[in-house]
Amino acid sequence: MSSEGQLFNLAQAPEDLMSGGDALSHEKPQNSGLGAHKDARALVRLIQCPQCSKPYTAPVTLPCGNSLCRACLPQTHRRENVSYPDLPGRRRGFVCPFSDCSKEHAMGDCASDVTLTKVMESIAEVVTRHASSAGNTPLVIEEVVAVDEVMPDEANPEKARTWQLSGGRLVATYALAVTGDLKYDTDVCYHTLSTSGDEYEYLDDSVLEQLLEGTHKELDCQVCYNLMLDPVTTACGHTLCRKCLARTLDHTLHCPVCRRAVMLPPSLHTHPSNKALIDLLNGLCPDVVASREEAVALEEQPGLGDMDTPLFVVTLAFPHCPTFLRVFEPRYRLMIRRAMETNRQFGMVMYNRSGVSQGDLGQVQFMEYGTLLRIEHVQYLPDGQSIIETRGISRFKIKSHGMLDGYAIGNVERVEDISVVEEERMEMEETALPPAAEGDVEGQVTRMPTRDLLMLGLEFIFRMQQRSAPWLHQRILDSYGGPPDDAADFPYWFASILPISDDAKYDLLKTTSVRQRLKITALWIRQMEAQRCFILLFVALYMGRQSSEDD
Repeated sequence: MSSEGQLFNLAQAPEDLMSGGDALSHEKPQNSGLGAHKDARALVRLIQCPQCSKPYTAPVTLPCGNSLCRACLPQTHRRENVSYPDLPGRRRGFVCPFSDCSKEHAMGDCASDVTLTKVMESIAEVVTRHASSAGNTPLVIEEVVAVDEVMPDEANPEKARTWQLSGGRLVATYALAVTGDLKYDTDVCYHTLSTSGDEYEYLDDSVLEQLLEGTHKELDCQVCYNLMLDPVTTACGHTLCRKCLARTLDHTLHCPVCRRAVMLPPSLHTHPSNKALIDLLNGLCPDVVASREEAVALEEQPGLGDMDTPLFVVTLAFPHCPTFLRVFEPRYRLMIRRAMETNRQFGMVMYNRSGVSQGDLGQVQFMEYGTLLRIEHVQYLPDGQSIIETRGISRFKIKSHGMLDGYAIGNVERVEDISVVEEERMEMEETALPPAAEGDVEGQVTRMPTRDLLMLGLEFIFRMQQRSAPWLHQRILDSYGGPPDDAADFPYWFASILPISDDAKYDLLKTTSVRQRLKITALWIRQMEAQRCFILLFVALYMGRQSSEDD
């Protein structure tokens, strides 16, 4: 699990600053949740917005994992020099108000948090119901003033504020937060006004019991239907278990709840967790969370080792593009049969023709980067051979390798692109560079907006079609489809049909930036255009010479 995926226990309030049984204390047994009566202040803090200190209202979870009320979002500004992805929601942004982030967020990444909104609605309903039926149950809530907040030379420091409320500690503390009087970092202590000394603990236990019952269904993942484990919130505002969302993104880059496109790295290794929900889960039911972690760990224990990806060593393949293969060697026929009996997947890697060392693998017969393919269709021939149609799923890097029944197998790790935020930062920096020299083709390409790099490729394809380039024959387009207008897919499609060396195309598999891949294809185009101009010039000079000799 990544560092962002660890379960943080931030629900605990600051340490007790006052002695006495009514002050807050957090010396709790491991894995036990916060107590309804003893930890009332800590429980309310779990649902307070760190910006306005009120209970979350129309909460938004930011890309950094922090949450705040929508009304607490900072003022936005127009984002300049950003053309990929060219979406309306990414044209305005703001600087994150949380000190542990302080980065720029695009408004398109900040939809309302659906799960947290439903949790807050459930809580408000339970508290309102109990407040109306609490009767005469008075208590005093007193603000705790830390010693270091009082200057030594102050003869008469400001007196701590007090409030008289009813309904038990939980309901009273929540009501105080609603008014905005209870600041997020403020601690309090409680004093009963009951003549019998009744602390009304039964009221707090009843409220918490109903809160747990009401919020439990809202904290269930919509994929596995279990309590969320390491919840991650998408830009569309839906929250799922980290592993459930990652498995979904392996098959489709759309939210499984609303089907909106999700611009996240499929493994989610670097994407932060929803901190508010993690704190809430740890505060309310850490024992259940621990049990879920243990059960998931048992399910994912490896069976036959970590070299679980069969490797077809032959040529290049690219994500999202078709690859057509004729399989005739017995070892690969066995490999394909086994793939068809399991997940229909195998890895495609290119021969290491030059014998160059492949990182930690050393001098092996294949390149260390490849593409995971899924078998779409198999046609078995009478002689045992087969024609298979596959489609690329994702790129990978081989960490270790071995042999199984004559074919290579490997332990691979997925290769993912940098985040959209990093793509935008790269584009802003490179397009702001001083103009390149007249003959500096690479420098000129580097300074082009990402959208212009894509249009350069699309316009080149159109010109080549007009000139009836053989590599753009209709038969090829029927197999590979027309040029995609998605900047992330175009370089792979272009490389799949372009008649240049595989060694040049291989760089695309190692590159982790959409913009960088577009720059690579743009340089291919500039080189081909320069070669064509040279050929046309040579032909013109030759024809001119022939004409002079004829005269």
